[in-house]
Amino acid sequence: MTPKLCFLGFLHGFFLTGVVEAQPAHVSLKPQRVHFQSRNFHNILHWQPGRAWASNSSVYFVQYKMYGQTQWRKKEDCWGIQEFLCDLTNETSEVQEAYYGRVKTASAGIHSGWTMTQRFIPWWETKIDPPFINVTQVNGSLLVILHAPNMPYRNQKRKNVSMESYYELVYRVFIINNSLEKAQKVYEGAHRVVEIEALTPHTGYCVVAELYQPLLGRSSQKSEERCVEMP
Repeated sequence: MTPKLCFLGFLHGFFLTGVVEAQPAHVSLKPQRVHFQSRNFHNILHWQPGRAWASNSSVYFVQYKMYGQTQWRKKEDCWGIQEFLCDLTNETSEVQEAYYGRVKTASAGIHSGWTMTQRFIPWWETKIDPPFINVTQVNGSLLVILHAPNMPYRNQKRKNVSMESYYELVYRVFIINNSLEKAQKVYEGAHRVVEIEALTPHTGYCVVAELYQPLLGRSSQKSEERCVEMP
């Protein structure tokens, strides 16, 4: 066979292969990377458009269920939306239970199949924000007041509920001044009021803190610095 005929044969095979491997529209429209992201039990379902080029008219539909249930439930606020996320915080409020979410697409009259998340347990997977800290100078010492972040739910008295209600949390407090190359840990424990003593006069100090979850072996990010000038 001449080189020209070989090349034509290659092209013929290439285009035939492309036709065979082309996916039906309802398959290529299926949402991708459907997963939960959770912070302080704010549980948000995220996804990306399917491999097919999604038009501006593409809309998405969300359902959810608790592990063990047979019937999927429709999320009314996320039925026929154009966003790539859906807030399922209230629907996943039993934080030690396991849940699933799923999403499908509709575009130009074509509906995709459903794409489902992996099993999601809020208690296990949520990430905790750093503690809120307040620093004041008192008699040559620094008084640090710490608060864990709140959950999105309220108790029966309609008051905010701290993340401490669901986890054993350890506060870690660090101090920084101009003579230190890095943050120095000055406290680790469960107390929410910490006094830092033996500080150098006429020196500026900054304090940061983080939360540690011993049972899960992980830490929050560090808080923003709070800085004080010692007299």
